[in-house]
Amino acid sequence: MSNISKKDIQHIAKLARIELIDKEEEKFQKDLSSILDFVEKLNKVNTDNVDRLSQVTGLENIVREDKVNSKEKYELLKQVPNKKGKYIKVPKILE
Repeated sequence: MSNISKKDIQHIAKLARIELIDKEEEKFQKDLSSILDFVEKLNKVNTDNVDRLSQVTGLENIVREDKVNSKEKYELLKQVPNKKGKYIKVPKILE
């Protein structure tokens, strides 16, 4: 069984910039330990004769073709308070 220390949980929380109370630390300590135990079980599974999968749905190309919808663009531009032609004007941030 994996055993994550309370100090590890506090370090992870600090990296994630979240504050945890003692009860939450204990909960996450148990939860993360059980996740690591499960991953350890998965690591023990023999996958020597299993083909690697990069796309589990079987689809060749899951990315749609890019299409410009100018009607949407012009509808959005109508709502912009400061524009010049088809461009949005924004405040200057660099000198």
